[in-house]
Amino acid sequence: MTEKKSMLTGEGLKKLQDELQDLEVVQLKEVAQKIKEAREQGDLSENAEYDAAREEQRDIVSRIEEIKEILKNVEVVDEDDVDTAKVNIGCTVKLWDKEFEEEVEYTLVGSTETDSLNNKISNESPLGRELMGKNVGEVVTLESAYGSSQFEILDITRD
Repeated sequence: MTEKKSMLTGEGLKKLQDELQDLEVVQLKEVAQKIKEAREQGDLSENAEYDAAREEQRDIVSRIEEIKEILKNVEVVDEDDVDTAKVNIGCTVKLWDKEFEEEVEYTLVGSTETDSLNNKISNESPLGRELMGKNVGEVVTLESAYGSSQFEILDITRD
């Protein structure tokens, strides 16, 4: 079975590498110290601090493995090579939402970089899939359980 490639911008790659570094160097050492201190309290069978620290350690190790798997199968999009004639990962797209009659702006990123609070949508999201490869002036239709929405592409830029 071939591994799925994770698409990342340069910024997204740096964030993942920084998170991995923090998890391995800082957080694992902190949780190891918590476990050591909890062990020194004696009976581990009724030690909530020990149980919490062990669970935190499992979560950290799990996230480290997840990041390493992503990084093993990563494809970095070189933003300097992004052609702004068509929508692609790394592009910021200004759209006209025909239903609400307002401008909206999204940056297309790989699925591991999505951040709805900062209008970063995945190329694999329904809207992202519809936008990929489209040009300024084209209208995309997004079908959902609530009906359909149409967006006209007003501008494509690269940050």
